[in-house]
Amino acid sequence: MDMTFLQILWFTLIAVLFTGYFVLEGFDFGVGMNVLFLGKGDEERRSVMLRTIGPVWDGNQVWLLVGGGAMFAAFPAWYATLFSGFYLALLAILVALIVRVCAFKYREKSDSARWRKNWDLMHFIGGFFPSLLWGVAFANIVQGVAINKQGEVTTSLLGLLNPFGLLGGVVFVLLFWMHGTLYLAIKTDGEVRADANKLAGKLFIPVILGGAVFLVWAQLMFNGKALTWIPLVLAALSLIALIPLHAKKLEKATFWTSCFAIAMASAFLFGCLFPNVLPSNPVPANSLTIPAAASTEYTLLVMTVATVLILPFVLAYQIWAYWVFRDRISDSSAPAENGLLLKAKEKIAQNFSV
Repeated sequence: MDMTFLQILWFTLIAVLFTGYFVLEGFDFGVGMNVLFLGKGDEERRSVMLRTIGPVWDGNQVWLLVGGGAMFAAFPAWYATLFSGFYLALLAILVALIVRVCAFKYREKSDSARWRKNWDLMHFIGGFFPSLLWGVAFANIVQGVAINKQGEVTTSLLGLLNPFGLLGGVVFVLLFWMHGTLYLAIKTDGEVRADANKLAGKLFIPVILGGAVFLVWAQLMFNGKALTWIPLVLAALSLIALIPLHAKKLEKATFWTSCFAIAMASAFLFGCLFPNVLPSNPVPANSLTIPAAASTEYTLLVMTVATVLILPFVLAYQIWAYWVFRDRISDSSAPAENGLLLKAKEKIAQNFSV
């Protein structure tokens, strides 16, 4: 079956949505992991770190919800086949994300040091395990899983824990940990900022080496397309560029370069899939292709029109949220107030005084 424009468009849009999720939620995961590393034994420092993502973490995970919903509507066979083999892994991710939500909601309900420390451990779990499981899942999706003629994945959960899958999990953990550390460097001040910069410098080499092995392995063993060398090389060069940028103390440039590296790595992974959505290994003939998994053209057309009308408002809101909470956080009492918040408070005070 030949692919249509709308089928290719929605495959690309789903790739973009997951890329946005990895870039934005990636630093949330990294901050959660750093709660135990950079904030060990210091409740105030842990509070500072969590406040950097407090206003934005729930908006960041919306990218996953939209991406999953788009996959369900645009490629229902992809969604169904994926869940037939990755159900337990995806359920584990969901449980870890729920644990993180509870940690955000309940951590401040008590002043007890033990209470907050236990919920900080939940923040670590909510950052580490989704990173690990997403890496295992995407590594297996790229290398292919066993799919029978009925379109069902027959690879077991233990079968997903193969060397390439585990390497993908480790690389995702290291990459998001580094990404979250760089985010703390641009969003905090004082000791947390200094420690974040020190830790980031130690993470660059493991991330570069692990990422290089993972991407080259995927390219040479599970992908024969020449075009995917482009995002692979761009991702590698971006990771290498982090070292001199960090040495020159260009914190924002370093963070944005990390964002670009994650985006290029994600583009590489989805490029490896195309024109399939789920490769079959060891029987390539059973692979699930874009045309075979797609909804009808009318469904895709309606989805496209709705997206064109709604998406600009969603993006505008999220950009505005980041703009409002753009300042650094220097203590655990509250995020640093910017001009917009100060003006709003002054206006409220004037109204009450009248």
